[in-house]
Amino acid sequence: MNTSKPYKRIKIKPETDAITPETKCSFCTGSICCTYITQHIDTPRSKSDFEHLLWQISHDHIKFYKDEDGWTLLVETKCKHLQINGDCGIYHQRPGICREHTNDYCEFDAPSEDGFELYFPDYDSLRNYCKSRFKSWDK
Repeated sequence: MNTSKPYKRIKIKPETDAITPETKCSFCTGSICCTYITQHIDTPRSKSDFEHLLWQISHDHIKFYKDEDGWTLLVETKCKHLQINGDCGIYHQRPGICREHTNDYCEFDAPSEDGFELYFPDYDSLRNYCKSRFKSWDK
């Protein structure tokens, strides 16, 4: 039996109400944490590894970044259960990864990009990196 409280967005006035863990998501108008998925990947080392990344990033909504945790594939895609008002349409049946997500420090506090050592939003940016990393890239 699920005894957790139902999720309900609280309408808050930022100029008068305090941001707390319970109310923080109400301030996030874009439900940012529900608009992408990530997957850690092995550190690319060879030209072949980077060619594979170039193939992947040639597809819509695919990006890569490297941060203190290593390399990550980023897929920008909205959760199909995200409601137009920002609520979760399957809140009581949501996956464990959603239940475990914390908003202690999230995209509302600072853009994820602030922690990226390397960021590749598109094919050209990754290809330019490849060319600088492998001097014989085009040969």
